[in-house]
Amino acid sequence: MTHVGALDLFRIGVGPSSSHTVGPMRAARAFALEVDSLGLTPEVAGVHISLYGSLGATGAGHGTTNALVRGLAGDLPESCNPDVLSTAFDAAVSLEELTLLDHTIPFSLGDISFHPLTMLPKHSNGMKFQALSYDGATVLESVYYSVGGGFIEGEHEAELIASEDTKRVPYDFRSAVELLEHVHTSGLSIAALTMTNDASIHGEAVVKEKLRAVWETMRACIERGLTTEGVLPGPLTVKRRAHAMAASLAGADDQSDLSAQWLQAYAIAVNEENANGGRVVTAPTNGAAGIIPAVAYWAREFKNISDDDIITVFLPTAAAIGSLYKRNASISGAEAGCQGEVGSACSMAAAGLTALLGGSPEQIENAAEIAMEHNLGLTCDPVGGFVQMPCIERNAIAAGTAVAATRLALLGDGAHKISLDTVIETMRQTGVDMSHKYKETSMGGLAVNVVEC
Repeated sequence: MTHVGALDLFRIGVGPSSSHTVGPMRAARAFALEVDSLGLTPEVAGVHISLYGSLGATGAGHGTTNALVRGLAGDLPESCNPDVLSTAFDAAVSLEELTLLDHTIPFSLGDISFHPLTMLPKHSNGMKFQALSYDGATVLESVYYSVGGGFIEGEHEAELIASEDTKRVPYDFRSAVELLEHVHTSGLSIAALTMTNDASIHGEAVVKEKLRAVWETMRACIERGLTTEGVLPGPLTVKRRAHAMAASLAGADDQSDLSAQWLQAYAIAVNEENANGGRVVTAPTNGAAGIIPAVAYWAREFKNISDDDIITVFLPTAAAIGSLYKRNASISGAEAGCQGEVGSACSMAAAGLTALLGGSPEQIENAAEIAMEHNLGLTCDPVGGFVQMPCIERNAIAAGTAVAATRLALLGDGAHKISLDTVIETMRQTGVDMSHKYKETSMGGLAVNVVEC
């Protein structure tokens, strides 16, 4: 696909899922705008939305129905009201109506249907939208795919992207080898190269402004999660833990080395906010949203790293690595399992932290490789279809893995036998071979072996 930059991979949005909440909201909005652009809105008397594959299996628990209702109304993930979003579907069913942009139409429970065993051709997160006329005829039908990280594609968009590269950048790279070659020939760091590429598309001021907003949102999410108590939505009655963890750590008699425990608390704080449908940053997905913020916040608190360095070094370096996963494998749990979400985020965080601590380009690449190597084969098996168990703790463990990968890489000189490109390709192959039961369908693994109480 075309260039993927920091502003693509880090997007302010809402929980609990980038592929099941953020992506469907964007797709529903795109469909509503498509109807409107064709002048068909006055003819529409109803909509029907069919959810396929992973969306059909776990969409309800991932907030998909709420996202669809608000997307049809024109909401965007980055600006929607999380409180309104959390009850949108129930409100539409109760009122027996919803809005297609500004056009009110009837709505009922059956207007969204679930087809977990049916896969559309291009991705397991498929959606079919139908706008219906007053006599029940289909006015317009469109298919969209939520392909991970909040990215969406129309039915034919992949072919259009492949044939027409619309995002040309000064230092295009499709592998870690090419990335390192650009770094050495240009004299730029990985972070500076990423910023240069993004600035060529968006402008330098916009890139810096948006990355600052991303980091401020990440910080606020951690701090909100550390101070919030309660029980997460859904029948699992999962109790929020980050607040109690922070209180326990702050009150510990021995304060000599609690940094690892604080790192885990930061990650859990973010993912509890995500599971609660709060404001988070997709990084590069919502299911893995806690890893990158936690590692950055940990570096700020325990390594005296400035906010400016996080914005200009950590995030762009992480994004360069994330782009390789997006372009050459997958960041979608429904396509690659949790190795595609948590594994990618862990690899990105390790790269960013290594850059912050003065690692060479080769050490950065090594840290990213180590982090993913030890996430290979990780399944996506959310209990009950909620982004809670094992997802929240999994982010805490992966944040620790990212720090460990950085330490290992910095102890070496950057030379290693297994390359990042090899690990990314291995992850892709593993995802292809992985049973669909372990790809965000809640049909295997912990999802079927944990008794819901």
